[in-house]
This record gives sequence, C-alpha cells and structure tokens, in this order.
Amino acid sequence: MGEMLAGRVAVVTGAGRGIGRGVALGLAAAGAKVVVNDYGVNLDGSEPSSGPAFDVAKEIQAAGGDAVASVESVAAWDGARRIVETALERFGRIDVLVTCAGIIRDRMVFNMSEEEWDAVLAVHLKGTFNCVRHACTHMREQRYGRIVTFSSGAALFGNPGQANYGSAKGGISGLTKVAARDLGRYGVTVNAICPVAGTRMTVTEAYLRAREVRKQQGIVREDRGTENIERLDPDDVAPMVVYLASERAGNVNGQFFLCYGSAIALLSQPRAVKTLFKSTGVWTLDELDRLAPSSILAGLVNPAPAKEA
Repeated sequence: MGEMLAGRVAVVTGAGRGIGRGVALGLAAAGAKVVVNDYGVNLDGSEPSSGPAFDVAKEIQAAGGDAVASVESVAAWDGARRIVETALERFGRIDVLVTCAGIIRDRMVFNMSEEEWDAVLAVHLKGTFNCVRHACTHMREQRYGRIVTFSSGAALFGNPGQANYGSAKGGISGLTKVAARDLGRYGVTVNAICPVAGTRMTVTEAYLRAREVRKQQGIVREDRGTENIERLDPDDVAPMVVYLASERAGNVNGQFFLCYGSAIALLSQPRAVKTLFKSTGVWTLDELDRLAPSSILAGLVNPAPAKEA
C-alpha cells in the first residue's frame, strides 16, 4: 500500500462498480482504509444486492489493504448516517468522502414521470447531501476532511433525455460550491469531478443510437471527451480523486475537474462574459431588440434548433 493516504479513512459510495470501484481501489492503494458502499442496484435503482460492495472490499483486502463493505442506500437519511458510522465504528474516524452513487431513468422531459424524476434526484442529489451532512460534522470537529462529489457534463452542457439526471448533477454542483465555503475554514475541502468513462451508465443502447443519428445527420457537438466513450477506462478517473483526497490538495476547494482518459481539465466557474450597460433607466424592449443581437447574443448557437413540421 502507498503512503499518500496512510492512516486516513475514506468512504466511497457507489463503489461496487465502474468509477466508484476504481476510486475505492485507488484510495486503498494510496494507503487509506476504505468503507466500500454500494446498494448494488440495477441502473434504474431496482433489485438491490450486497454482492458488489463485498466483492470490492474483498479485492482490497486481497491486495493487502483494509476495507469493509456497506450496503446502505445513500437516498435514505438514516442509511447515509449508518455509512458514516461504519467508518467511525470500524476505523475510528472519517477523513475522506467520495460520492459516486447514482442511477439513471432516462426519458425525454415531455414523457418523464414524477417517479422517474424523484428516484434520480433522491439518489444523486439527496444522497450526496445526506452523506455530506453526516460526514462533515465529524470532519469539522477534527478540523480536517476531504469531500469529492460527482457532477456531470449532463449538468454543464445538457444531455437529451436526462432532465432528472442533469438537474440532480446541477444541484450537486451548487451543493459543492456552498459546502466548500461552509467548510473551508475548518480545514475541510469540497471539490467535484465531472467524469467521462465507459460505464454501464454511459454506454447504453440509447446513447449509442443517438450518437449514430448525430453522425448520420452531420451534427458535431462540442468536445467533451465523449466521442469514443466506450474506450475510456473508468479507472482513469481515480488518480485525480485520490490526489484531491490527500493533504497535498489542501488549498484546492470549490473546484470542478473534467476527467477522461489521460485528460484532467480544470473547469471555469460561471462568470459574466458580455454585459450591456445603460446609463439611466430600465432597458426597453425596443432597445433590447436593437442592441442585444449584436452584443450579448452575438455568436450564440442553438443546441437544438427547431425542425420543420
């Protein structure tokens, strides 16, 4: 085992498969003791199983690390509390929290049901809050902690059919920024990863079909590292997470990183890029109609232009 996180205790949610598994293994390889949490559900959140969490915990132990499995649901307030308590009871503290747990219920917004909306928000957004809330009180008391949340390009750029997922990830972005300000003074940092990797949540039949349609129609999207997503190893995301979880990243707080393959990009925070000023009074509609198209609206591209009926 490595030395960067020697003596530290980490909790990773959604650690039974995909990116979360790679993160758990990476933290353990760096010396951390790990609570491997995974509710073990299908993509849509159904049919929970204890298998994935125990499999990864055993994998860490077989490699000489120290890990314990947790099969609680992050969407439940008491479940998240028990996840954190597992770290405290087994290892005596909690230094690192990484929130990878998630599900998808993709549907175009005009067809999405209330249940599909609620289920995704419950796991991603509420689940992240639940875990952060229970973990940060202990981190605040010990005046040290590292929290790494997971946002997504679905929130930054928008993905068709993911109103629930994109909204949840956008909410996590806001939570990350606020928590970073709330906790920074206590030695606790909160940063977010926006990962791109070939997992069961990303390489779906719907995604592959949509990509083929774009190709046939000659639609070119902005570069997000997703064009050949099935070739991107989920384990490639782990190194940046492990670094952010270390003491060496103590001055990195409230930041967002796009991670895919061999690329790690610091994402810019939302800032005003163009501004219309008026010396007195409120803008009239005639003034906006005359000035806005050539100033603040110039060069904007509609991501989904209307088609003829």
